[in-house]
Amino acid sequence: MKLSWKSIPLHNKILGALVLGALFGVLFNVSKYELAVNVRGERGKILSETVKRWDRIEFMGKDSTILASFGPEDQLNVLRYVRGLSKEDRASVTMRVSGDEREAGSIAEWRSFTGIASVEKVKTAAVLIKPVGNIFIRLLMFISIPLVLASLIVGAASLGDIRRVGKLGGKAIVWYLITIVSAITIGLTLVNLIQPGKQLAPEAQEKLLVEFQTDVKAEVPPVDLVGMLVNIVATNPIKALAEGEMLQIVFFALMIGVSLTLVPAEKSKPVIDFFDGLSDTMIKMVGMIMNFAPYGVFALIAATVGEFGFDILETLFWYVLTLLIGLAIHTFGFLGVAVRIFSGIPYRKFFSGMKDAMLVAFTTSSSGATLPVNMRVCEDNLGVPKRITSFVLPLGATVNMDGTSMYQAVATVFIAQVYGFDLNLAEQLTILFTAVLASIGTAPVPGVGIIMLIIVLRSVNVPEEGIALILGIDRFLDMCRTVPNVVGDAAVATVIAKQEGLLEERP
Repeated sequence: MKLSWKSIPLHNKILGALVLGALFGVLFNVSKYELAVNVRGERGKILSETVKRWDRIEFMGKDSTILASFGPEDQLNVLRYVRGLSKEDRASVTMRVSGDEREAGSIAEWRSFTGIASVEKVKTAAVLIKPVGNIFIRLLMFISIPLVLASLIVGAASLGDIRRVGKLGGKAIVWYLITIVSAITIGLTLVNLIQPGKQLAPEAQEKLLVEFQTDVKAEVPPVDLVGMLVNIVATNPIKALAEGEMLQIVFFALMIGVSLTLVPAEKSKPVIDFFDGLSDTMIKMVGMIMNFAPYGVFALIAATVGEFGFDILETLFWYVLTLLIGLAIHTFGFLGVAVRIFSGIPYRKFFSGMKDAMLVAFTTSSSGATLPVNMRVCEDNLGVPKRITSFVLPLGATVNMDGTSMYQAVATVFIAQVYGFDLNLAEQLTILFTAVLASIGTAPVPGVGIIMLIIVLRSVNVPEEGIALILGIDRFLDMCRTVPNVVGDAAVATVIAKQEGLLEERP
């Protein structure tokens, strides 16, 4: 039997792309001993030159004063220094390099660059193909908002009764809170048992703080629960749609859906049919986009591994291990068992049906981008009807962040342990409560969890500068924690479908 590309299941294609992308990234990884120096030549033309394995890099002012000096292991610090300069300062300073490998036998000499436009890492093939992965994420993101709007309107309208909408919404919120609290509790238990912060060597701590401290953004407003609730009601729903304000979009869609139940059928039916058709069109578009998934996944993983590397995994081994164990226990333990008990779907069938969504969640690091795929697999593989997926899953992608909330709890205690703070029970309960609120307010896009972490750190007076300790590993962990975010949404959808007597049998 001849094996063709079309006959290979999609999840196998994505899994293969993951493995091949990681190998490609390792093969074409970005060197931490090379820099691309871009200088302005005649008529403003940008010329790029490569610096390799230097002994010393110095930046000098117009009066020959040394402004900054860096050693052979300071690539990140060189990049940060240059980015911190204004455009005028970059043009006026002179960058001097000693021991550049390109100039054989010139270790004692200096090579100078003036009129610097920028200094960057030298991009490899693995990094250069990243735009292919970005296109894949954007394709998923650009259908997610019309899908959420149309699905929620149809879902709420199809329930037919305002009381039933409230009942279903209440059930979803309760279940989402249960999964979030479970995730945080598991994380706090593990981080107190393993104590990864006490395993970090002092020299590694100092190096991480120096390398990443300038990347920590401290300008984050305090948690304002009242303000968060008020902000759910958009003053301009069109603006909310344009800016992707998911909580506002969810509220707007629910209000339209509920209002349609109060309008005479002859007038509401054309509106419901329109949004139902739009929802079906978006789901069909998901299938088209997923044909591109293996290529997008390959590019994303290759770029991540190529630029990120594995060095920092060794440094933060115990922290990474703690979080990964917690995410695995919550995903394959708590959520899997909950689905088996409360929905009756066999354990293996549930995770087999979720494969596509889990792989897309891992590679895109975005619950929002994975939402269209999650809706498709829940309907096609798990037997959750459209009226449930269209209501419960968009709500979950907005407020239910199991992996993110666990990460915030584990990271907070880890940083506290590194600084020698002993957090008592009351402070850890504060972490739990704040992490729940922060996870609800976390946008379903890559990287935003690190910003919300500052809120949790401030709640127990742990220095927010400690984020520098974990910033280098955040991209990889962001991929990992998105998986339980998505699985948690699907688990709640199956349980509610069963409780409503709407769960359909799937072979």
